[in-house]
Amino acid sequence: MLDALSDYSRFLRLDRGLSKNTIISYHQDLYEYSCYLEENKIENYPKDHFLVTNFFADQDKKGKSKTSQMRMFSALKKFYQWLELTDKIQSNPMNELDAPKKGSHLPVVLSMKEVDSLIESPDVSTPLGVRDRAIFEVMYATGLRVSELVNLSMDDLHLDLGLIKTLGKGDKERLLPIGDTAIKWMNKYFEETRTKLVEKYGAQKEVFLNFRGKKLTRQSIWRMIKKYIQKVGIKKDVTPHTLRHSFATNLLENGADLRVVQELLGHSDISTTQIYTHINKTQMKQVYNRAHPRA
Repeated sequence: MLDALSDYSRFLRLDRGLSKNTIISYHQDLYEYSCYLEENKIENYPKDHFLVTNFFADQDKKGKSKTSQMRMFSALKKFYQWLELTDKIQSNPMNELDAPKKGSHLPVVLSMKEVDSLIESPDVSTPLGVRDRAIFEVMYATGLRVSELVNLSMDDLHLDLGLIKTLGKGDKERLLPIGDTAIKWMNKYFEETRTKLVEKYGAQKEVFLNFRGKKLTRQSIWRMIKKYIQKVGIKKDVTPHTLRHSFATNLLENGADLRVVQELLGHSDISTTQIYTHINKTQMKQVYNRAHPRA
């Protein structure tokens, strides 16, 4: 089964021309499905749709969100189409199944007080603390996806103009404004941390490096955020995407135009951006219920 996954990844790269991050995302979902089959002593990709249904029931038990399950379903559907196209299976079980329905779950956002608490939590008397502070400042100042952050290169920075360049989903390039506070912490990181890492381990094109002078991974950003969230005592389920959600929500709360926020986030469809207007309405109701004497 793992050989089939490798062949499929090669197909996505060479024939479909998908981006590296998209291929990694597909591979992770399909690898999880393959591991589930192996745990249940199934040696080949099943043609029985009941086995696929059982897999999604297992995803439910593990607490996977409907959004994650929808992404997984899409990955499996495309993978099984490829298996059928290459004559590796004779019938496609995904044709018998309906995609999981999306729930009404709204993304977690942080209040301004919580944002400040998280951003200020790294110990900036240490080189890596300065790096972590710079990372938080950049994420909140620009709304970058975590994949865009770890792939940010030195050539993408135009700090004298207050701009950075990033390559988003579908290899769409966009220019983003970045504020003075984030620029200040980036320059501090360059002077006190990155220069020393480069001198010790050699030059790297990426902006943010780990303690061995190598490119950071998405997983390392995830672990870093979890560590600081625990440190400051925020009880919400915070992920690297939470700062992006908070960036968008706070812009709209302060009067930003929805179309501008769409461009900043790199959304191809404005309906994706409109989720943040629903968050505002939810918060408005909560404030009303808390403050109005007859609520």
